[in-house]
Amino acid sequence: MTIEALARFQFAMTTIFHFFFVPFTIGTTLVVAIMETCYVVTKKEEYKVMTKFWGNIMLLSFAVGVVTGIIQEFQFGMNWSDYSRFVGDIFGAPLAVEALLAFFMESTFLGLWMFTWDNKKIGKKLHNSFIWLVVFGSLMSAMWILTANSFMQHPVGYVIKNGRAQMTDFLALITNFQFFYEFGHVITGAITMGGIVVAGMAAFKLLKPESLTETAKSIYKKSIRIGLIVSLFGSLSVIGIGDLQMKALLHEQPMKFAAMEGDYEDSGDPAAWTVVAWANEAKKEQVFGIKIPYMLSILSYDKPSGSVDGMETANKALVKKYGKDNYYPMVNLLFYSFRLMAAFGVLMFGVSVLGLFFSRKKNPILFKQKWMLWILGLTTFAPFLANTFGWVITEQGRYPWTVYGLFKIKDSVSPNVSVASLFVSNTVYFLLFSGLGLMMVSLVIRELKKGPDGAGRELKLFGYSSVDPFDKEAY
Repeated sequence: MTIEALARFQFAMTTIFHFFFVPFTIGTTLVVAIMETCYVVTKKEEYKVMTKFWGNIMLLSFAVGVVTGIIQEFQFGMNWSDYSRFVGDIFGAPLAVEALLAFFMESTFLGLWMFTWDNKKIGKKLHNSFIWLVVFGSLMSAMWILTANSFMQHPVGYVIKNGRAQMTDFLALITNFQFFYEFGHVITGAITMGGIVVAGMAAFKLLKPESLTETAKSIYKKSIRIGLIVSLFGSLSVIGIGDLQMKALLHEQPMKFAAMEGDYEDSGDPAAWTVVAWANEAKKEQVFGIKIPYMLSILSYDKPSGSVDGMETANKALVKKYGKDNYYPMVNLLFYSFRLMAAFGVLMFGVSVLGLFFSRKKNPILFKQKWMLWILGLTTFAPFLANTFGWVITEQGRYPWTVYGLFKIKDSVSPNVSVASLFVSNTVYFLLFSGLGLMMVSLVIRELKKGPDGAGRELKLFGYSSVDPFDKEAY
């Protein structure tokens, strides 16, 4: 393999693994905040126990996410130093704000939330505000990261000086239209993930009701309801925002749009939507495809008319604007990544609607039918897959650019890396991520096995207690 291919593989591996935990943390933190709010409003001890139980799993995700995020930062200096030099003046500001403000805020209030459960000086409402501030901090953290990523998709507010991009308008950077699509899509996807993961894991536990106490059963059932309400809101929102983002791509990145549809040639008017297809990427032609008439026009323009440019037309425009090069991305990868992402999104929406209907108070048959619980439980994995496919589309669809229209992948790789060093670091990272993943899964399973039983259950992650370590009674 080439240096460029190995560097890209390493960055993809690191980013995908890190992105398992970012939406997991954001989504579950929101669900935990809602649960504690229910406790504050209703004063029912059951909600407090529920909050602490799911809070443990949220903290596990936060811890692993921080570790993988640090590794992610190293990638820019290790393998992509020329890229870092090109965008450093622009990326420096949002990434610094993310680290020094958003992440510090998030971690500070998370610590306050963890250690002040039994502090008599901290009222219930104030304690609840801590977790909501963690939610806000995590949203701000995502905001600044996606501000930087949006520049890679649609560069604004810059000039090129001495071969580097230099910021001229910070306001343009944070009001980039691409940012609003990305931020909306990522956050609503995270909300969906939080709800589905909580509901799915609770469903797995209800598969063996004979091993559970009545308290545990009640908590799991309420967790499913709360999780499904959150995921219903999230899945509806992510479908809507995803639709707007796709329509923007039609004009801003027509090659990516055409590749996602698998169309080398112009669609004609009206445009048919390809359900299943396969492309011969070497010959740049579609081998076969099953199409639905009018559907692509409806999806693109909200009417049964209108044509869409194919990859050949998009390539000619890119060659004319930027010069001769290979602008074709991996068509089959993008085509099926988009369809799988959309399919999992619809699946989560459907599971949320049907799950809420079949768990209603009047006739909660969801809790009595194991096959229904199995479906809900297995849906736990859907958001991880949907988010991964979505991220593949976002990054791979921009090929051959690291910064669209400005800087290419082949110019971004560090000049001093070798195939041997990349092979070794790829192996080390793979083993490290595998170990972290196994540790995360085993710790989550351990928490699920412990269950939520016992009112006033203390948070215990890696041995810590919710007792204030600075309290005079702590020792």
